[in-house]
Amino acid sequence: MQSARSCLAIILAAGEGTRMKSARPKVLHEVAGRSLLGHALAAVEAAGASAVCVVVSPERPEVGAEALTRYPAATLAFQTERLGTAHAVLAAREALQAGYDDVIVAFADTPLVRPETFRALRDELAAGAAVAVLAFAAKDPTGYGRLVLSDSQLESIVEHKDATPEQRRIVLCNAGLMALSGAQALPILESIGDDNAQREFYLPDAVKVARSRGLKATHTRAPEDEVMGVNDRLQLAAAEARFQARKRDEVMAQGATLIAPETVFFSHDTAIGRDVVIEPHCVFGPGVKVADGAVIHAFSHLEGAEVGPGASVGPYGRLRPGARLAQGAKVGNFVEIKAAEIGAGTKISHLTYIGDASIGAGANIGAGTITCNYDGFNKAKTVIGAGAFVGSNSSLVAPVSIGEGAYVGSGSVITEDVAADALAVGRARQVEKPGWASRFRAAAAALKARRAKA
Repeated sequence: MQSARSCLAIILAAGEGTRMKSARPKVLHEVAGRSLLGHALAAVEAAGASAVCVVVSPERPEVGAEALTRYPAATLAFQTERLGTAHAVLAAREALQAGYDDVIVAFADTPLVRPETFRALRDELAAGAAVAVLAFAAKDPTGYGRLVLSDSQLESIVEHKDATPEQRRIVLCNAGLMALSGAQALPILESIGDDNAQREFYLPDAVKVARSRGLKATHTRAPEDEVMGVNDRLQLAAAEARFQARKRDEVMAQGATLIAPETVFFSHDTAIGRDVVIEPHCVFGPGVKVADGAVIHAFSHLEGAEVGPGASVGPYGRLRPGARLAQGAKVGNFVEIKAAEIGAGTKISHLTYIGDASIGAGANIGAGTITCNYDGFNKAKTVIGAGAFVGSNSSLVAPVSIGEGAYVGSGSVITEDVAADALAVGRARQVEKPGWASRFRAAAAALKARRAKA
């Protein structure tokens, strides 16, 4: 309905509570691997915002830096005094004067608000409202502003402390987020007064101002857990739990199997294909893609990795950034892969580290193999050709290349390139000394006895 309308999103990120007990600004704490501010930016962008202005404190430059990292086209506005939410929105006066059709006001500490909720607010503006308020039905409305309706029309928002006993029985509460008509936003905001005990300019008073001018004020509803704010570590954990529950449902609805969903943790951008099976106690950091039919076995940790169709990871597998598994590849238990391409059908079954490497299709990497990719200063690459076989407990000292179909004998230290189809053995020749063990034990026992008498 609002697709042809331009939209400015103003995100308020200047407030800084102390309840997080942290040196880091509240809105930079993360849910599912993305900052609270990052979630708000992503939501308004997906809701069709044409431009974004983030209101920040000049005392917290890292907040502005995060905004520009997450949304490079954003502009910053600075709130030098904290005189209420309406005052904070007016810090973005220059952006408001640009003449957008719709203005969304969002908060950087409400990370669970969906894009479709912001779109619903915009639909109210497209239908003729000057102000559209986001509301929720509170289980316990104590402390929240109440929406006062008359014939289903929004008349005002009354703060809890100012509400009459009858108004306090209202459970429809103000979530804080709001949308305003671009043509009316500045006149309405500039008319909000500070006639309250705190002498602050409150954004909810935009409803009262609009109604006094004969303008339409409406509301739309969202679930209470969607509009929850984050002010302390307990609420941060609650937001994480709610996000994870939502993401698990999404993944399963799209055709993946989670054996024990409550034990699996996703990042905000995790992409899981159809017919994927995820066993219990797996963690997905940012930047993971798992293709159709893959299996992620129990107790595996993946970050910045791609798992190809039908590939298998774990149990106890670790894929670090840059790990790329082709179709049918297997990374088994206690295997770590970092910045490495693993070819189709290649098996790395157990107790192995592969870093900064490229392994061709159909290779087999034995247990205990490591790529020695770091010399204390620089990283170097190991290349293993298709069909190669690396025996157990081998060390491949990069830079080194092992040709297609080559064999590396178990226990080898490989420091030079190995030709295709060759056998490389880099270990000392086995020597056997008959009776040595008995003589050693006798001598050791005698030494121990002498020391005991001393």
